[in-house]
Amino acid sequence: MKKKISTIPFKGTAEQEQELLKVIDAHKDDPSRLMTVMQEAQDIYGYLPFEVQEIIAEGMDIPLEKVFGVSTFYSQFALSPKGVYNISVCLGTACYVKGSGDIFNKISEKLGIGADECTEDGKFSLTACRCIGACGLAPVLTVNEDVYGRLSVDDLDDILAKYSE
Repeated sequence: MKKKISTIPFKGTAEQEQELLKVIDAHKDDPSRLMTVMQEAQDIYGYLPFEVQEIIAEGMDIPLEKVFGVSTFYSQFALSPKGVYNISVCLGTACYVKGSGDIFNKISEKLGIGADECTEDGKFSLTACRCIGACGLAPVLTVNEDVYGRLSVDDLDDILAKYSE
């Protein structure tokens, strides 16, 4: 799946930027530390918005294209913020065969967001994953650490309602 860049406006703080600049300063003379800096930046911000990638590129004197390339190549990096409730739908073989594609599409429709996106209010984000190891419960989705199995699209309103209050 191709990663999407967030459409939610960046809301970094001066404190976060100062923390990032300290990280960059500690590693700026060694371009091989780019991944380390990016990981720490994601820890600071929760994701790697384009604005943060620009700061990293400038601070480490590395082309922005390289920073962006690394952020889009490795699955550990998120280009969109995660919601308070991150919904992850398993699209592994067992789940997909039992209808998880329909579940993913219905949640996407209900929330008005696609894969790797976050609702404008920051409440929900949606991701697709490959296998969470609960094939016997297929199809499965998680909301943060809560696991829901043997699902149908009819179950989704009740699940979403639990987190909407």
